[in-house]
Amino acid sequence: MSIQHFSPGEVIDISPYGANFEAATSETLIRESHIEVFRFILRAGKTTPEHTAAGAMTIQCIEGEVELDLEGDKRTLQAHGLMYLSAGSAHTIKAVADTALLITILLERE
Repeated sequence: MSIQHFSPGEVIDISPYGANFEAATSETLIRESHIEVFRFILRAGKTTPEHTAAGAMTIQCIEGEVELDLEGDKRTLQAHGLMYLSAGSAHTIKAVADTALLITILLERE
């Protein structure tokens, strides 16, 4: 994932890639001690390993479709959908189609 950090007050374009999806890359947009926001690109058919986030998180589907497996409870998230997961929620993400997600994590660091 390439690292790109935007400054407070800066407008960040999170538009869908559409026909330009082949050029899409995952990137960190904001990284502070208490919050991390990143665009996550997942190609159709790819699946993440099961993992947990370092805090409560939201997953917003900008474009495409994914299936989230929340410890056996499967949910579909499509473009314009938003999901909240509590801290420590184990999950995997499988792309049904080429997908861009906007993920926000409220970090619980000491």
